[in-house]
Amino acid sequence: MIQADLSIVLPEVVLAVYAMLALLVAVYTGKDRVAPLVLWVTAGVFALLAFWIGVGGGGSRQAFGGAFIDDGFARFAKVLILLSAAAILVMSQRMLERLEIMRFEYPLLLALSVVGMMMMVSAGDLMALYMGLELQSLALYVVASIHRDSTRSTEAGLKYFVLGALSSGLLLYGASLIYGFAGTTLFTGITAAVTGQLPLGLLFGLVFLSVGLAFKVSAAPFHMWTPDVYEGSPTPVTAFFATAPKVAAMALFARVAHDAFGGAVGDWTQIVAFLSVLSMVIGAVAAIGQRNIKRLMAYSSISHMGFALMGLAAGTVAGVQAMLIYMVIYVTMNIGTFAFIMSMERDGEPVTDIRALNQYSKQEPLRALALLVLMFSLAGIPPLVGFFAKFYVLTAAVDADLTWLAVAGALASVVAAFYYLRIVFYMYFGEEGEALDRSMTPVNWLALMASAAFMVLGVVNLFGIDGMAAMAAEALVGR
Repeated sequence: MIQADLSIVLPEVVLAVYAMLALLVAVYTGKDRVAPLVLWVTAGVFALLAFWIGVGGGGSRQAFGGAFIDDGFARFAKVLILLSAAAILVMSQRMLERLEIMRFEYPLLLALSVVGMMMMVSAGDLMALYMGLELQSLALYVVASIHRDSTRSTEAGLKYFVLGALSSGLLLYGASLIYGFAGTTLFTGITAAVTGQLPLGLLFGLVFLSVGLAFKVSAAPFHMWTPDVYEGSPTPVTAFFATAPKVAAMALFARVAHDAFGGAVGDWTQIVAFLSVLSMVIGAVAAIGQRNIKRLMAYSSISHMGFALMGLAAGTVAGVQAMLIYMVIYVTMNIGTFAFIMSMERDGEPVTDIRALNQYSKQEPLRALALLVLMFSLAGIPPLVGFFAKFYVLTAAVDADLTWLAVAGALASVVAAFYYLRIVFYMYFGEEGEALDRSMTPVNWLALMASAAFMVLGVVNLFGIDGMAAMAAEALVGR
């Protein structure tokens, strides 16, 4: 029995064992001298695991009495998490070396956090959910403050830790209420307890659980940590925060909503729709006055998570499919954008003021064009792929009789377009000033160009992502 269970969780076990063994090897060898090698090997392990999971067996399997679920939905999310983590890792090397924080612990902490994320998306039990969430969070608290000589990085880590602890407390309180009224922590048992009208205790538990998950996904009004942590953390860390953890948190939200509370769709869709509209509006409006591109991207992520939640709020297979497509496109856009942000330097020092991009198109026309494509796609301007991401979630909302939410999303998207287009304005029409350094690593250049190319070429058939997302959504909701 244990052997069968271990075969199901083998990818997680392999990654955890790798992280612990690599930690021991690095400690007893060259420590930080082997950090670049550890970084590249870790990225390679991520990519190999993504391939292994992607081409692995189909169907749905459960381990440890239903506490761990391996289905199409979990595999889709895991592949996206692993590939985005690998991309961010290899993009980070040069900037980590410039900031003198290229330590061997960095990639291994990310590996442990990814183990937690993989556990989150496969959780079939409230205890498994919490274990995955805390493993991810504890590693990321350290990563946020890894630049020990920077006051802002230390502050970012502390804020993230304090507010993360608060969200964990709320989530645990909700989980305890659910256990008290359902008599079990298994999602299947909770589903059996949710028949007809949701009991008041379970409703309160659902609300507290949703609040804890909203903190993790940085949905308004529980977004207050995001701008400060994004700004204070080293840019490679910010890039990681903006990609893989968002996928894990959204997938976990969907898992809890449909697996544990699938019989109370009418109750949790109201909560999710409320989080969605607030996130879209606050993310769109609050970013207008930002000049720091990392804070701007923080509010951008809040707004985009609102759109992803719109798909979840639909409560349908089409809604989950739209949410998954949205997350793939969002992650791809962010990888390209942060590849560019990591190259924003002047005299070897990082620059984050968007006004530094004045007349950048004259310096580097190809890079400026790639960033223009990404900004247009983030704004949802047709015919780029970012438009189709929003179109999918808006359609799912309308089909689920949430027309008011779709209208709010469309209006928020128009407002958000302002700050994306302002970056384009600076690049092409701004007042010429001191130029940025022209250096950019081949890896970051490739990530920027590939991301921009996907935004243009993906309009043909999304490279088959919509079909894979449909199968993943069916695996979650159709059961």
